[in-house]
Amino acid sequence: MNTPNFKPTKCDVCPIRHRAVCARCNADELVELDSIKYYRTYEAGQTVIWAGDKMSFVGSVVSGIATLTQTMEDGRTQMVGLLLPSDFVGRPGRDGAAYNVIATTDVVMCCFRKKPFEELMERTPHIAHRLLEMTLDELDAAREWMLVLGRKTAREKIASLLSIIARRNTAPTPGESSDAMVFDLPLTREAMADYLGLTLETVSRQMSALKRDGVIQLDGKRHITVPDMGRLMEEAGDDSDGGFLI
Repeated sequence: MNTPNFKPTKCDVCPIRHRAVCARCNADELVELDSIKYYRTYEAGQTVIWAGDKMSFVGSVVSGIATLTQTMEDGRTQMVGLLLPSDFVGRPGRDGAAYNVIATTDVVMCCFRKKPFEELMERTPHIAHRLLEMTLDELDAAREWMLVLGRKTAREKIASLLSIIARRNTAPTPGESSDAMVFDLPLTREAMADYLGLTLETVSRQMSALKRDGVIQLDGKRHITVPDMGRLMEEAGDDSDGGFLI
């Protein structure tokens, strides 16, 4: 099977270097991480790990987006989260995977052999502290997402999802307003509906409404320009810092 093209990168020039679990590592620690890391690439739609499978590695998403899903006994599947660049996959100290991890786009992962990484964590407290910070951020995001799903309107849900992806996966567009963002939406309309608890028709209708009102610009179904991030976040019910308006 063909996999996405990727040239191995040294830790000190990695694109997620200052956001990932290794953000506070010094030069010697980066050398040690280099010695236990390897890269894996996955095509869109490919399974990274199945829930319950034993994981021999932990790691960070370098590029691309993956989904976390859970399958019920009757076969129904629910998307429960997104993994964006710099997000951590796996749990040190646990053998099995809690969720299915599926590549939504082509994904590159920086993987660490599990046992050596756990040993490094024991000797390097700030790596453990950084992972704790990321875990708590993930918990905060999950709690906020409960509000999105439980209290927000369909339009606010769509705007919230777009703002999350834009803020995490893009940089301001050169030559445009500092608030303008351009990105390719990694989710199909069907996947967005599943994740947001909406119907496909509702997702399509609200995307069209956001386009008609000038909140977003669409080129095809996936290429999105957000002329003014502040306005998109207002549509999501969020303030300029990403917090929820009361």
